[in-house]
Amino acid sequence: MKYYIIAGEASGDLHGSNLISEIIKVDSEAKIRGWGGNKMEKAGANIVKHYSDLAFMGFYEVIINLKSILNNIKFCKEDILKFNPDKIIFIDYPGFNLRIAKWAKSKKNNFKTYYYIAPQIWAWNEKRIHEIKKNIDHLYVILPFEKEFFENKHNYKVNYLGHPLLDSISDFKKNVKENFIKKNNLNNSKPIIAILPGSRKQEIKKILSVMIEVVDDFKDYQFVIAAAPNISSEFFNKSIKNKNVKIISNKTYQILSISKAAIVTSGTATLETAILKVPQVVCYKTSFFSYFLAKIFVNIKFISLVNLIMNEEIVKELIQSDCCKKSISNELKNILDNNKRKNLLLKYDELISKLGTAGSSKRVANDIILNK
Repeated sequence: MKYYIIAGEASGDLHGSNLISEIIKVDSEAKIRGWGGNKMEKAGANIVKHYSDLAFMGFYEVIINLKSILNNIKFCKEDILKFNPDKIIFIDYPGFNLRIAKWAKSKKNNFKTYYYIAPQIWAWNEKRIHEIKKNIDHLYVILPFEKEFFENKHNYKVNYLGHPLLDSISDFKKNVKENFIKKNNLNNSKPIIAILPGSRKQEIKKILSVMIEVVDDFKDYQFVIAAAPNISSEFFNKSIKNKNVKIISNKTYQILSISKAAIVTSGTATLETAILKVPQVVCYKTSFFSYFLAKIFVNIKFISLVNLIMNEEIVKELIQSDCCKKSISNELKNILDNNKRKNLLLKYDELISKLGTAGSSKRVANDIILNK
């Protein structure tokens, strides 16, 4: 069969790559084309648009990049028609993907549509449920509370087959600490604090310089930036300036596996950090306009997936003006305290148990192939 997959962010590329690997295992004749990144390409997809060209973050940023977004939508429709897939698989990225889904399910086209990693309409714009019901044939959710939200509140059957991060992390084989430290010229005598500033240039510009400010408060530690593969070291150096911070690209799990704590931008990385059992401080900054609109329209108590799943603040969230040197430094000291660290790790165990078991990507792949 022919599959067209659309992922617009680094996390989508990761989950898409695992899904592609499982599809190919079952469907050896599979032809896969789509939008994503290096991981999806390595897994076997022909990538026609890289996610690094697509990641516009926030209300204001979407408005000023509207022309590019509209051009991408036009190109995507044309490319799908040329490829003529048996199935279209959307991965997260709802602002773009729901527009394509509406077009794909029109009477003129009527493609089979599958949505993997459901749009987070429980956070905002709940009216999108009508679009989803009309334009998505099969919806796959990855957070335990989403099944109840869609089925009980909106009478829309969904598939909950576990969280794909458990696959990614269970497949990850931890490096021997000494080898990784030596290979990357790290100091073996100083514990590591990881910095995860995100995968979009816009968010990194907003938040990394603030994260870096705390370095001087922790002389007995070394700081390592877990850089996304699509962002160059030169870009990070603009924020680092003269700080003694190491940049290591495309080794996030390896860095977290040897870290004592982490400073993390909100998003999938918060859940990855929790599953790898690293105490964390969650940070979030955006433009004033985007934050102002989010306060009006976004209907959630927390911004990190960890707290959303647990329905309580087990990791500290520092948002907008609270995301400053003093607050980050204070919270980092808190989670480096052994007693507080132990309590947090117990909460992490509870969180992991809620996510189900590894094998989600395989289960979703089989379901997509079998469902018509």
